[in-house]
Amino acid sequence: METTSSVRGMNDLLPPESAKWAHLERVCRELFARFGYDEVRPPVVEHTELFVRGVGEGSDIVHKEMYTFRDRSDRSLTLRPELTAGLARAYIEHSMSAKEAVTRWWSLGPVFRYEAINTGRYRQFYQIDCEAYGVGEPTLDAEVIAMLHALYTALRVEPITILVNNVGRGEDRGRYREALIAYLTPHADGLCGDCKRRLVTNPLRVLDCKVETCKAIVAGAPSVLDFLGPAASEHFAAVQATLTELGVPFTVAPRLVRGLDYYTGTVFEFTTTAGNLGSQSTIVAGGRYDDMIGELGGPATPAIGFGIGVERTVLCMPGDAATYAPPVGLFIAAHGAAARRRATALAHTLRQAGIVVEVEHREVGMKAQFRRADKLGARLSLALGESELASGEGKLKDMAARAEHPVVLSDLLATIQRLLA
Repeated sequence: METTSSVRGMNDLLPPESAKWAHLERVCRELFARFGYDEVRPPVVEHTELFVRGVGEGSDIVHKEMYTFRDRSDRSLTLRPELTAGLARAYIEHSMSAKEAVTRWWSLGPVFRYEAINTGRYRQFYQIDCEAYGVGEPTLDAEVIAMLHALYTALRVEPITILVNNVGRGEDRGRYREALIAYLTPHADGLCGDCKRRLVTNPLRVLDCKVETCKAIVAGAPSVLDFLGPAASEHFAAVQATLTELGVPFTVAPRLVRGLDYYTGTVFEFTTTAGNLGSQSTIVAGGRYDDMIGELGGPATPAIGFGIGVERTVLCMPGDAATYAPPVGLFIAAHGAAARRRATALAHTLRQAGIVVEVEHREVGMKAQFRRADKLGARLSLALGESELASGEGKLKDMAARAEHPVVLSDLLATIQRLLA
């Protein structure tokens, strides 16, 4: 039979790499809870129309990257390409605005885009999202950015560059769009194929193109900041002032836009040179999308959020993946059926006390068992055989120091806790 393999761009996550992911998720859970965010788990599949309306028909995601299919009832469904639209749909469907003035949610899970495979970029990849609904004040924008800064500090990812901008809204956005089209149109022949299409459908996306010829053209483009009205300018100034008061370093990037049509006002990205990500150095990005809830049929509701690229963040976290796994506190090498039964009972008691224990259940030689204990990086090991069962005593071996400590099996838990401490 021919061996099967995973779908291109959809990868298996195996140990020890999974331990690094678990650490990231654990840090996120603890940090987001401190900032008042509750976990939500929306479905992976949504109606296609949600993304067409929410993400934007002119976006690259909707135009050419979505996994869309028809079900047996001939409904058009899509594997979610991002999390924000689905969370917005849930917010509206469950009438959250009527239940509480401010809603803070976070979510994690796989998303799907048919796009070029690159370092840390796959066709099934994972995002961690935070979304806050009901607050339009600039201090929340700064708080969200500060929370991310605290997250990457805790993960020891460095160096980090925080880029912020304001892409305008309403009339401000319209004036800038016209000025950008006027600037880009004479250069249209020099744009890549995608940007020629974007010039018609979503000209702000041209600013985000990574093709060198397009980057050279947009270098001389007008700045969106020159087209902001008094309200947007005041909002952006307050975001910067609050970030400064919070001690969060940032750089204003006037040509920063996001690849999703729904962004309005504040946008931001975190980039890094860690992890060998190449030119695609963004590890998290987000911003305000104050119009989305209303455009999807809900009440007018200000909102802000971000999406963390899990694979890319993990690549930037320092240290070997194996170091993120909880260390094996004790390896029990057992010889004989009776010893294996006793070893299993001892391990069960120790695990209930929070100690990581590995038991060798196979009938293999003691030398092979201790080699496995070494490979697992066990802190301590215990040999159990007929003599230990008869006497009720054994010897705990410190695998690193190669020192032995006598132990009474009935006092095993207390002795191990003292040694591991």
